[in-house]
Amino acid sequence: MDSPPTPIRPRRFRRIQEVLNRRQPDLTVVMDRVHKPHNLSAVARSCDAVGVGTIHAVPLAGKVDLHNATSAGAAGWVEVREHPDLTVAMRDLAREGFQLVVAHLDPQAVDFRSVDYTQPTAMVVGSELVGVDSEALKGEYKTVVLPMMGMVQSLNVSVATAVLLYEAQRQREAAGMYAQCRLDPDTLRELTFRWAYPRLAASLRRAGSPYPPLDAQGSIEG
Repeated sequence: MDSPPTPIRPRRFRRIQEVLNRRQPDLTVVMDRVHKPHNLSAVARSCDAVGVGTIHAVPLAGKVDLHNATSAGAAGWVEVREHPDLTVAMRDLAREGFQLVVAHLDPQAVDFRSVDYTQPTAMVVGSELVGVDSEALKGEYKTVVLPMMGMVQSLNVSVATAVLLYEAQRQREAAGMYAQCRLDPDTLRELTFRWAYPRLAASLRRAGSPYPPLDAQGSIEG
């Protein structure tokens, strides 16, 4: 380091700690065939709001990008992992122990509120243009629907995802899953440093150097 960065303000550091202590590493969203960046960005914003730190995306074409205005800065707090297709994404998450909950209208679909979201859960949603890729729906998964009482048949994908996420948040809060940190110690230390000193963290990553430890007030030790 050429010169030490300005220490983070204590209030800001406490806020970072509070948010990370409520992160839910076993709750995520998979967006299939994303073609509108503002939809993915809106989903990222909802994910951050309920403590989801990682989302998965299958782009329709090109690269997935978050729209800063729509995400309200969530791009800095939520990681987006890309997958070549939905089959691969669902297979990998199932192997990691996630139950797959697909927003998809079929004869077996149940009310979204009947699912136990306190289990490790990946919510799979499709684009408004083409929906969820039916070729991927061949493994073990649950399909859910959001009851509609009006003339329209569905909600905007980002709104529907927010509804699903807040049901998961409601269940998990009732189960006490936000009461203590659920991140492993190494991930917690890494994210704390990246969030507290983003520019320095990026520089250290490029150099292949480890992050220095932080003291209880968020200042860099050493």
